[in-house]
Amino acid sequence: MTPAPGQPTDAKSQAVIATGWMHTARFLTTAPTLEFLPALEVPEIAFVGRSNAGKSTCINTLTQQKRLAFASKTPGRTQSINLFALGKQGVTDAILADLPGYGYAAVPKQDKLRWQQVMANYLVTRDNLTAVVLLCDPRHGLTELDDILLEVIRPRVEQGLKFLLLLTKADKLNRSDGAKALSIARLQAGGGEVKLFSALKKQGVEETSLLLWQWAHPGSE
Repeated sequence: MTPAPGQPTDAKSQAVIATGWMHTARFLTTAPTLEFLPALEVPEIAFVGRSNAGKSTCINTLTQQKRLAFASKTPGRTQSINLFALGKQGVTDAILADLPGYGYAAVPKQDKLRWQQVMANYLVTRDNLTAVVLLCDPRHGLTELDDILLEVIRPRVEQGLKFLLLLTKADKLNRSDGAKALSIARLQAGGGEVKLFSALKKQGVEETSLLLWQWAHPGSE
């Protein structure tokens, strides 16, 4: 999308536009299985990660809405894909997809296996999927399940799917540990973007919002 005549194009102005755009997020639908997902043509950005990675909090912080994404007191209980529409004046120009958290011990094994398969199918087959945001607590690093997810999406990333590894709860790290976590994550991200993020201190909010806005509006950079 080429900026309209007179529209600011510098990074700071675009960040303001991007954060305002994220604030337009509104619930669209929930799908317990893939066949319930509506066929859409606008860019879709999926948020994935372990149940304790702070995914719901991240989405709520980015959209400046306290309860858009439901943060369950029992991690791993949300078993549906939730879609949120983005776009001003009620015109949808992109979708955020909140995928169920994975890897939580309290969830029955058969449910874990079923959702791992649903997520894998979604990540491989969703036609309008434009980007994947993988959330990770840098104090624990990427887990085996995170690595499996990276392998699932690797062919699509090589074909142009955008990828962001978002290191959440960055306020728990000092400057040195944050720099170390970034260096390690860049090696693991396979050429994708890596950013530190703190919902508490609003660290990385503008930068992440701008990146997602640019991915949803190719040519706007």
